[in-house]
Amino acid sequence: MEKKESRKVHGIKNPTFENKKLDYPKNSNDKKERSLPWWVELLFVQIGLPDKWLIKVLKSKKKYTEVLKNEKKLMVIFIFVLAGLTYFYPVVKYSKNRLDCENNAKNYITENKNLININRKQLKMLSTNFCNGGDEIYEIENLED
Repeated sequence: MEKKESRKVHGIKNPTFENKKLDYPKNSNDKKERSLPWWVELLFVQIGLPDKWLIKVLKSKKKYTEVLKNEKKLMVIFIFVLAGLTYFYPVVKYSKNRLDCENNAKNYITENKNLININRKQLKMLSTNFCNGGDEIYEIENLED
């Protein structure tokens, strides 16, 4: 049998598997030289968490970065709203506690002090005084006795 001469031109690259195979190890060596991130090294190499979790974490990290790139304005608005709520929460909590105290003081005054000729404004004044640390309620009790 005669050997067939190949019609390859040396100047043109032939994209065969062998050529691709020759180019691939250069990239794989570069990838092997890079070290793992510290959190992957700690959680999945040292501690030994399952590889399935690593795949899920990397997928969610990729989705998270895509959302951050696409929705920057929405994220900034969300952070400002969250910061505003965090800033005003103590004020709201203080006001709620104050109103609860005044309601409890009003109930205490109406049930225990037997005041017949007291209007709503005076009752509110006495309950506010009591919540601020005043002792007019005790003086009313002493005057009636």
